[in-house]
Amino acid sequence: MEVGNGTAVTEFVLLGFSGFRSLQRPLFWGVLCIYLITLLGNFLIILLTLADPALHSPMYFFLRHFSLVEIFYTTTIVPRMLADLLSTHPTIPLASCFIQLYFFALFGIAECCLLTAMAYDRYAAICQPLHYNALMNKRACASMLGASYLMGVITGITHSVCIFTLPFHGANIIHHYMCDVMPVLRLATASTFWGEMGDLTMTIAFIVTPFLLIMASYACILVTILGVATSQGRRKLFSTCSSHLFVVILFFGTASVAYLRPDAGSSPDTDQVIAVFYTVVTPMFNPFVYTLRNKEVTGAMKRLMIRYISGP
Repeated sequence: MEVGNGTAVTEFVLLGFSGFRSLQRPLFWGVLCIYLITLLGNFLIILLTLADPALHSPMYFFLRHFSLVEIFYTTTIVPRMLADLLSTHPTIPLASCFIQLYFFALFGIAECCLLTAMAYDRYAAICQPLHYNALMNKRACASMLGASYLMGVITGITHSVCIFTLPFHGANIIHHYMCDVMPVLRLATASTFWGEMGDLTMTIAFIVTPFLLIMASYACILVTILGVATSQGRRKLFSTCSSHLFVVILFFGTASVAYLRPDAGSSPDTDQVIAVFYTVVTPMFNPFVYTLRNKEVTGAMKRLMIRYISGP
């Protein structure tokens, strides 16, 4: 359903998964379960890194905030997605669309920056162990954290304002389950050149560049690990960064497929399937990666359970 050709748009219709009407109820329960697991897992990591003194290091300081951002990031998208799966005519007001796009950009960019900061922490710990305390002191960690949030806030508001100052008349159907950049831009009734250039710049600045910096860090880490004399020593060093590397590949892999593909070769259904991975599925995996593959976190979990069972 579209508004008249000359009428200013006040709300968008989110088509979402309307093409799979018979699957919407199973999708609702599946997404709800994943969302609850995501919340529980990330809250557990926050609790563990706050409660256990052994996890009061820069690495877990960044992991705690990464889990917090993951909660906000997925909450920006999933609750409305769940409501729309139960609705026969899902709509979103223009102002709500702006807010969703802003917070989606804010927390997505903050995640990219935090993953880069975590890679630098691993580089400093493995390649510069004698200078680690100086490089990763409290002030440096706070500065990197603040910069991650600040970049998200500034870029998110700038990009969202640029998009929503464009005129929207007539077409108001978004072929997506959320207000993402390109599906919204396609509905603008003026030139979208600067909006598209802004999206490309944001992709290069906060997906391509962080990924290259992280890979450069891991190239240095790999050289250092290969220089260790014993295989046991190499395994020990690699185990300290394997969880982070796995999350990096998962996060940047899905984000790259979503935002670096040629627009001409994409389809709305394909875009939505890919988007489900980086907005719903990937945030669920991260807590499992950091708990099941990390001995320090599993040890902290056991200590917390023993403390809770034994009582004060």
